[in-house]
Amino acid sequence: MSDELLKSFQQAYRNLELLPLIETKDLDRFRVNYGDEVIEELEQLVEDSPNGDGKIIFTGHRGCGKSTLLAEFSRRTQNRYFVVLFSISDTIEMSDVNHINILFAIAVNLMYEAEARRVEIPKSAKDAFYKWFASRTKTEEFNIEAETSLGFDLLKLISNKLKADAAVRYEIKQEFERKISDLIARINEIAAVIHVSTKKDVLVIIDDLDKLELERVNDIYRDNIKTLCQPNFRIIYTLPIAVLRDKFLRRLIETETNDQVVVMPVLKLFEQGQSRQVGAKPRPQAENILCEILQKRIASELIEKQTAEKIVLNSGGVLRELVRIANECCRICLRLIRRKPGQAVVIDEQILDEAVNNIRNDFAVPLGKLDYGILQTTYNNFMPDDPRDAEFLDLLHGLYILEYRNRKNWYDVHPIVVELLRDRGLINDS
Repeated sequence: MSDELLKSFQQAYRNLELLPLIETKDLDRFRVNYGDEVIEELEQLVEDSPNGDGKIIFTGHRGCGKSTLLAEFSRRTQNRYFVVLFSISDTIEMSDVNHINILFAIAVNLMYEAEARRVEIPKSAKDAFYKWFASRTKTEEFNIEAETSLGFDLLKLISNKLKADAAVRYEIKQEFERKISDLIARINEIAAVIHVSTKKDVLVIIDDLDKLELERVNDIYRDNIKTLCQPNFRIIYTLPIAVLRDKFLRRLIETETNDQVVVMPVLKLFEQGQSRQVGAKPRPQAENILCEILQKRIASELIEKQTAEKIVLNSGGVLRELVRIANECCRICLRLIRRKPGQAVVIDEQILDEAVNNIRNDFAVPLGKLDYGILQTTYNNFMPDDPRDAEFLDLLHGLYILEYRNRKNWYDVHPIVVELLRDRGLINDS
């Protein structure tokens, strides 16, 4: 029995680790239908781009399901477009991302996908592209002419260098800093050749830019949004939701993208203030979606129904937090099974309490007096004193504070963080 139970929890743990859902087989198995209105909004902006070169900003809380939704959107549009979806974190060291290596990564991933899908690009054009890549990434010794298949290996080598070699990233930055137009011209050439060969417009989707530190994002977009909008094809850029609280930067982004900003909201379990009421019931539609996500990943015999509902409430409507809590529950259960073989183990309220306490402690570590003051004000007023304050934006970026949308935006404190406020006597509504 214990071996079977161990294997069942191991499988649940592996299922929960599959986030975001990117691969088709994972999307088919685990994706829950929600966010279709967001997909429709993205689709409309892509389809109706006047010149076929629209730039779209896609934003939302970290962990609200953007990556999974982009993967599904990519799958739905791949018959009409040559879609290139890639994660910036898989391509470039996150601490060293800048507008130049974002554009260079677009070029690399365009060619990589062209090779992977066996797009018939004329050999002269392909060799010219590869020589250009090689000369800028210290890979000139690679014998492009030896075999066509070697081009694919070169792209893998270049991808590895972009990720791991700071010297290569520095040289690329130095070369193109004053002649960015040369880099954009090369990107456009690659896209044009792919378009001619496939008879499809190019659509590039860059995920995980929203996971950058806020200062890095500000540097990239504040001074270089015009440059990032110059390629002659459709691009979807991701962005942290906290950046849109910056009045100057938001106006700049909206101007350069022609107001093409799509926000993916957090699943709203309660209307404003309702969660504070005794016996408050969550909105059935949102609760059902989150419960279904758990059902697809954790076998029903491993978790009590009431506990699953409490995991949903503790998530605040954020998918990644839902998975994070469930994942922590599975880890605790796996330790219990190994500690006491033969004992019946199920995710119940006791297991959930331990998991939530562990996560609450993780939340508490970085917080200081100023942070607690902002959290207290936001909890009491559903709004901070200053939504543009840097400390507030950091708390929003770190999911301590969650943004919800009705007719107007409002904010609330993450349900697990609320307990930290109670422990310090900053609120007393229990």
